[in-house]
Amino acid sequence: MEYILLIVGFILLVKGADWFVDGSANISRLLRVPPVLIGLTIVALGTSAPEVTVSLIAAIQGTADVSVGNVVGSNIFNITMVVGIAAVIFPLQVKNEMIVKQIPFTLLASLALIALAGDVTLQGSAENILSRSDGFIFILFLSIFMYYIIEVGLKSRKETKPIGDSNVKWGKSTLITVIGVAAIIIGGQFVVNNATEIALAWGMSEALVGLTIVAVGTSLPELVTSISAALKKESEIAMGNVVGSCIFNILFVLGTTSLISPLSINPVIFTDIWIMIVLTILLLIFSRTGFRIGRKEGFILFLMYVIYMVYIIMRN
Repeated sequence: MEYILLIVGFILLVKGADWFVDGSANISRLLRVPPVLIGLTIVALGTSAPEVTVSLIAAIQGTADVSVGNVVGSNIFNITMVVGIAAVIFPLQVKNEMIVKQIPFTLLASLALIALAGDVTLQGSAENILSRSDGFIFILFLSIFMYYIIEVGLKSRKETKPIGDSNVKWGKSTLITVIGVAAIIIGGQFVVNNATEIALAWGMSEALVGLTIVAVGTSLPELVTSISAALKKESEIAMGNVVGSCIFNILFVLGTTSLISPLSINPVIFTDIWIMIVLTILLLIFSRTGFRIGRKEGFILFLMYVIYMVYIIMRN
């Protein structure tokens, strides 16, 4: 039964991503804003739903390692595997705004995480904790980001003519988008739960399953959505999805979870946070080379994740 549900999960993921990208692209046309802004907001928040769910449940249950590890691991997967595979399928065009403001904001959020979490090093505290005040700072950063997105969107509306395609309707586009994200979330849950059961039945340890299947599973929505966007040559949605998800994961997911329950940070996770920061810088460098991420850069990013997986398996 697990194998059947696993296949059903993958079908829901793929079809849901197809609808989600189509609906999101149509909404961007109806709103008269660049597709990248929809990728940074609606698509990013929708595909971050599994991370939000897992981290909130973990915070309520008092398992901080799951919350923080889920966010950091998902961001590393997004920057390497999601961008890498999408770029190998179809080179991703990167707008100047993304290079100058949006990727640097992701880097800023990552640096804020290491600064707020590093209580032992920076403040001489007994342990590293993301407190409720730290959560408030994250939410404040997110508010600044959202204000910037709204401001850019309003400016774009003034400069863009209303859509003339009668086939693009608000009701249909919204319905397709909602059904798409629902299919992605349900499909992702099917894949994670049943793949975990199969892996445990094969003799894999729970720790290894958590580091591989669960971490990758919560990022499957970003992966399938970005691949679908790349196949449809909607590279702005693909890049916006990745960058927006990374920002939402740190600022919204960790901000919300630490507001609910302060998170104790395992010192081991700092290595992974620094890896995430280095990979974000690498993404910025790749984006500046001809304002696109080509197949060669995509393969390098893909290889980076393979190396990272070998490292964490050996570490644990």
